Amino acid sequence: MRIACIATSQIPSTTANSIQVMKVCQALALAAPDADVHLWVPGKNETPWEQLAGQYGVQAPFTIHWVPSQRAFRRYDLIWSAYRAARRWGADLFYTWLPQVALLALRDGCPAVLEVHDRPTGRIGPILFGQYFRQPGRKRTLVISHALRRALEERYRMRFPEAEIQIAPNGVDMDRYRDLPSPSEARAQLGLEERLTAVYSGHLYAGRGMSLLLGLAEAFPQVNFLWAGGQPDAVERWRGEARSRGLDNVRLTGFIENARLPLYQAAGEILLMPYERSIAGSSGGNSADICSPMKMFEYMAAGRAILSSDLPVIREVLNEDNAVLAPPEDLQAWVTALGGLLEDAERRKRLGEMARADVLEYTWDNRARKALAPFI
Repeated sequence: MRIACIATSQIPSTTANSIQVMKVCQALALAAPDADVHLWVPGKNETPWEQLAGQYGVQAPFTIHWVPSQRAFRRYDLIWSAYRAARRWGADLFYTWLPQVALLALRDGCPAVLEVHDRPTGRIGPILFGQYFRQPGRKRTLVISHALRRALEERYRMRFPEAEIQIAPNGVDMDRYRDLPSPSEARAQLGLEERLTAVYSGHLYAGRGMSLLLGLAEAFPQVNFLWAGGQPDAVERWRGEARSRGLDNVRLTGFIENARLPLYQAAGEILLMPYERSIAGSSGGNSADICSPMKMFEYMAAGRAILSSDLPVIREVLNEDNAVLAPPEDLQAWVTALGGLLEDAERRKRLGEMARADVLEYTWDNRARKALAPFI
């Protein structure tokens, strides 16, 4: 089988959507070892696989094609060029994040898998998705949460046929989280001070709860707060904010290659996910009610205690048995919750072990196998 994946993500880049695309393509290659997986993305210059492997934490190689594209054409030039190239290549299945590609494939009699991570936006997006939904053919729609499925069905006043829908939260590579060192050993390897540590990993976009994290650092000066990730301008902004508050227990690393991220997460006794009621992504918008954060599954795989905002969509995965959930944007509630975890090592261990057991359901490989099952 030849699987053609088409996405608009910039590769390489530090965006979450580019990481997700690379993880999915690797999982497809592993889930169908006899298949040939090719990915088409915008760009002019090829990047060596060795560089991509380190940045994205992927091992199983697949072929990537960079297609020149002008943003003025809103990526429609990429869609058409990539689709025609994939057809010439002889694609047996189209796997995409773009309803335009899925619609083209179905109209040409080719099976298609469409990943949906948000409500369609703009003037054309909702129309295209409606056309895709009504188009007959062999297709499978992957939505990242039950909440997103409900939102789509309510918006379009329809129901997905059960045979065509898959609730597909984001996932994790368990191989990268095997044999992690203890928090003390991880801190030693990273050259960090030896004391209790709480880790936040990911971007520093609006809605990620960075002000709350600084409030926690003020409340617990005896704890190190490690922020792993972020764009340079955002890192400098929050470093300045920490300095202005006189905080010497906050360390911001800036961008961390995905291949090294598990070690940074392992350096904490507690992993923090303080989402606010409105969460902005790299392209804006608000995903707080339908999101599926990749860091949630990485945190679970790390086997550490998780302290997370209590959002309804987060409860599709986390609960009181595998995490501590606190009201978003409520600093006092977070101080109480974190204080309880700091004082109870046995509870931290129990929560971490349960989270690691529960995350086995959410591997990229399992996700890919389910997506491909109707076609192979």
